[in-house]
Amino acid sequence: MPYPAANQGSLQPQSHKHYGITSPISLASPKENDYVLTQKLIEALKPFGVFEEEEELQHRIAILGKLNSLVKEWIRDTSEIKNLPPSVIENVGGKIFTFGSYRLGVHTKGADIDALCVAPRHIERIDFFTSFCEKLKQQDEVRNLRAVEEAFVPVIKLSFDGIEIDILFARLALQTIPEDLDLRDDVLLKNLDLRCIRSLNGCRVTDEILHLVPNIENFRLTLRAIKLWAKRHNIYSNILGFLGGVSWAMLVARTCQLYPNAVASTLVHKFFLVFSKWEWPNPVLLKQPEDCNLNLPVWDPRVNPSDRYHLMPIITPAYPQQNSTYNVSASTRAVMMEEFKQGLSITDEILMGKMEWSKLFEAPNFFQKYKYVFHYL
Repeated sequence: MPYPAANQGSLQPQSHKHYGITSPISLASPKENDYVLTQKLIEALKPFGVFEEEEELQHRIAILGKLNSLVKEWIRDTSEIKNLPPSVIENVGGKIFTFGSYRLGVHTKGADIDALCVAPRHIERIDFFTSFCEKLKQQDEVRNLRAVEEAFVPVIKLSFDGIEIDILFARLALQTIPEDLDLRDDVLLKNLDLRCIRSLNGCRVTDEILHLVPNIENFRLTLRAIKLWAKRHNIYSNILGFLGGVSWAMLVARTCQLYPNAVASTLVHKFFLVFSKWEWPNPVLLKQPEDCNLNLPVWDPRVNPSDRYHLMPIITPAYPQQNSTYNVSASTRAVMMEEFKQGLSITDEILMGKMEWSKLFEAPNFFQKYKYVFHYL
């Protein structure tokens, strides 16, 4: 669950553990001014609605609790219909996991929730899209329910008491689903169909990211700032050939690994420093890729010729590793590199006290930014 925004700038013990595939660039501790600048960063972010009020956060937690109870009830009922022994039914379990921006703790006001329903082996996908759908329809809080069974990753979409939720489904090769299940365990992928593996991927990647950063609170605040900056500069879109949420999260996570003791004001600046100078197409990796011998396709340019043409590879940290930025083109990468350089220039000025954080989040002037286009029209 995400932490309230009020804790974002808190003092944290130094990190001494080694994170990432290389040594850190700097282990420097924050200075007093770094904390001051971090507090100013928080104040600059507030007008953009990136922090959720405690009341709305508690509302989300309550909704997820209700959804989790519905899943457990549905699995118990379905288990009875399938004549499982009472001893199994009693402990059959089932659970709702979250992933994406909510699980990372960086969701904004009114954002939707990405969720995953994890069920034991005797609960099938057809049950999820029939009897569970029916159970959801019977709930007074549920609106706009639609099942998208034929999607690449099948999903149920709904509004639950005003919060939009996308629910994926994964059936594990387990008789029961324990409460303390860790989805990062690669053994869980054995004997699963591809749709279940795809459904699990979001949770596995999100959980790995959180385990691979030295300080979760510093990571969260930095990611909030970078996501807002990317959206304000119109480069937050996987579909349009820029980067989506998980890619921005991985870039911020890599920055945190390289500067494990830095606070958010420093990390935002270092983010622009690192990635304005990154020598693409060298991949961004949060950990060494592992081969689990499950024969699933993974990103590996040594084996897959098509992977050699990826221009800005950012590799997910959970098996099967994938490039999250295969849509990036030469032109969109050039736009992002220019934006990284501009971001570095602005944050240089901010750290010297010559500019305010608000400058970083100013929407660029379209006509100024693309003046060369109009020159040729």
